[in-house]
Amino acid sequence: MAANQAHRDDNLLEDIQARLDSLNKSERKVAEAILRDPSAATRYSIAALARAAEVSEPTVNRFCRGFSATGFPDFKIRLAQSIATGTPYVGQNVGPDDSVSEFADKIMLSTIASLDKARQALDPKALAMAIDYLIQAKQINFFGMGGSAAVALDAQHKFFRFNIPVMSYDDALMQRMVAAGANVGDVIVLISYTGRTRETVDIAKLARANGATVIGITNPQSPLAEICTVVLGVTAPEDTEVYMPMSSRIIHLTVIDILATGVTLKRGADFLGHLKKIKESLKPTRFPPE
Repeated sequence: MAANQAHRDDNLLEDIQARLDSLNKSERKVAEAILRDPSAATRYSIAALARAAEVSEPTVNRFCRGFSATGFPDFKIRLAQSIATGTPYVGQNVGPDDSVSEFADKIMLSTIASLDKARQALDPKALAMAIDYLIQAKQINFFGMGGSAAVALDAQHKFFRFNIPVMSYDDALMQRMVAAGANVGDVIVLISYTGRTRETVDIAKLARANGATVIGITNPQSPLAEICTVVLGVTAPEDTEVYMPMSSRIIHLTVIDILATGVTLKRGADFLGHLKKIKESLKPTRFPPE
């Protein structure tokens, strides 16, 4: 009884994902049909789910009872509750034998899930503090190496509009020199998925030693996080040892959007005219809509 209750208290979708490899062939088909589109599964009849999974209705019932449900209606209620409490990580890592449909679903689902987990984990106080530092900065530099370089460049594109000197750097030697020349009032934003790159940690130490404010968009449990003035802790459950990072890039870009929006709102309504002028400068470069 205690074991059954433990299953009921867990997030159902996470439970299904965790037990996927231990299911028999028919029940695994049911699990995969649910994980492909959990929201749609809550609207299925038992016959519809059986057809989607290409199994019999008794197999679906057996699957539901295996997850401590009294039957299919009870299972659907728990599934809906699982979705309502936050999208779980339902996309496994991409495998070499995945079809295009399978790995496309995994990437989409894991990105959606990771964004939701990041939304829940981001500390509003840390965000507010980072925004205050950015507004008061004499100059802002965004540092990113490897895959994070694109995020740093995107941040430069957004923040140059705020009448604050801003640059992005993806070269470790340039980052080190900029950090060495930093002063009190300068803000350096370091973007790193793992927070374990030695050069990045050394550059953060150098910038802090020279009085600069260092904002880290990184794993909150990393060596880099220990050095930063403010940490915007984000994690994403992805395998960076084999395949290139996926959802973490989207999370980092979203955090940059949050920071840029925060700076805009803090500047107030009087600043909107400046932003509109920049936007309108692009009109001559575009064909009019049909």
